[in-house]
Order: sequence, then C-alpha cells, then structure tokens
Amino acid sequence: MDISNNLLTLADGNQMPQQGFGVYKITDHTEFLQSIKAAWENGYRLFDTAQMYENEQFLGEAIHNLAIPRAELFLTTKVSEANQGYDATINSVKASLRKLQTDYVDLLLIHWPINTEFFDTWRAFEELKKEGLTKSIGVSNYSMVHLQYLATQAHEMPVVNQIEVSPYMSQKPLLKFQQDHQIVTQAWSPLGRGKIFNDPTMMQLAAQKHRSVAQVILRWHLQNKIAIIPKSVHANRIAENAAIYDFSLTEHEMKIMDSVNKNHRVSKEPELVYEFGEQYPY
Repeated sequence: MDISNNLLTLADGNQMPQQGFGVYKITDHTEFLQSIKAAWENGYRLFDTAQMYENEQFLGEAIHNLAIPRAELFLTTKVSEANQGYDATINSVKASLRKLQTDYVDLLLIHWPINTEFFDTWRAFEELKKEGLTKSIGVSNYSMVHLQYLATQAHEMPVVNQIEVSPYMSQKPLLKFQQDHQIVTQAWSPLGRGKIFNDPTMMQLAAQKHRSVAQVILRWHLQNKIAIIPKSVHANRIAENAAIYDFSLTEHEMKIMDSVNKNHRVSKEPELVYEFGEQYPY
C-alpha cells in the first residue's frame, strides 16, 4: 500500500484517498502549478481546495496542464459562508466547477456552519448530489452538536467532516462520535501548521524511528483512521509527507503521541463561527 492506492470507503459507497494534498494559502500562480505537479508525481491523487482560498482556477489549470485523466483524480472544494443558502450554494458550486474545469467534484463540503443558512445549504447539497455535480457531500468544522442538529432535517448525512486535528488538538470524543455514525474524519492542518515540530516528546520519538516529526505525526493520523491533507510548497517536503507507508507506530508509541494533546486550536471555534455567520477575528 502507498499514498496512491490507500483508499477509505465512505458511507455512500464511494472511495476516497486517505491522504491528499491541501492548497490552503498557496496563491502564487507559478508556485501553485509546481506544487501540484510535485504532488501528482509523488502519488497524491486527492486535491483539496475551497472557494475561500481563491485558487480553484489554479487547480483547474494545473490539472489541465498535466493532462491528468479525470477518473484518476479526487477533487474536493468547499462552499464559503458568503455563498451559503439554497440558491447561492447551487450557483456558487456551478461557478467553482467552471474554475476547476470539471463537470463534478468528488466531494463537496460546507466550509463552516452558520446559523442563518444551516438547513437550506444542506438541502442544496442534497440537490447538487442528485444532479451529479458532486459524488459525495460532507461538512467541515462541524462540532458534535452541529451534526446532531443537522440530523433532525437531513435526508442523508455527511460522509466526511473535515476538522482541525493534530497531536495538540486530538478531538478524541468527536472522532469517536463520527466513527460511530459512519462519518469519516478528515484532518485539516494535520501538522498543526508546523507549530508542534519542536515538541520534545515528538522529537524524541521521531529520532528513535529515524523519521521526521512530520512523518511520525502523519503516520499517527493514518493509524487513527483519519484522512489527511497536508500542504507544502516545497518538493522535498511534499515527497517526505508521502513517504509514510514503510513504517508503523507501536501501540505504546501511539499512546505517547496521544499524551501531548492540549486541546489547543490554531484556528476558529466552530460554535462562534456558527453564531456570527462568518470567521470572526482571531
């Protein structure tokens, strides 16, 4: 098994690579194209973008330039807060597809929950799936209570919830809830935006494994059955992040990784985004 054939089966029957490539904050055109090329050459098949990132058009261009067969790709995009609501969601997704130069995405996510358009946006997602504009539908940054609330009106539940997960923000209760309800957890910022690389516990474990701290963290995610979308613009790190299939962590080492949790977020609190209807200053 390697990065290109390590697949998870979603609750709707579709398959998704467990490891993909995130493009958050990659906005330089040349840098973007080079990063996608390096990721593809190193076996990445899932590419994750969002309306908020303002680079969907770059991803569409990169895929077109590389002449990658659409069937070999797994594309994800996310609907921003500003584009939520039934009609606005449908219109914005069609605009995203034009930028991505594709007829459909493999996974469509609501980027953040907001109270004003909570159910109408999901209703639009269910319609977009029926129309074939996305194969699977999910959410991002939903807490347990948001998922429980959504279940009161949804005809089908999200198959993925993309949330912040890292050794410093392990989210064990939410992970268990999602596993119990057949919702795959996909971690954004799986490396904690690099702020945890100097943690002494993880540095010691990485040294013992003769691996980088990043590789040990990503391996911890894989063994926790969490999907991951690490990002980098450096070809050597893109390759390094993909080279995590030839070693494993013991049960004891997994517990060591669990021990560093601080319940510390690097981004917003989902409930406050839900209340404000946008990503508040942080």
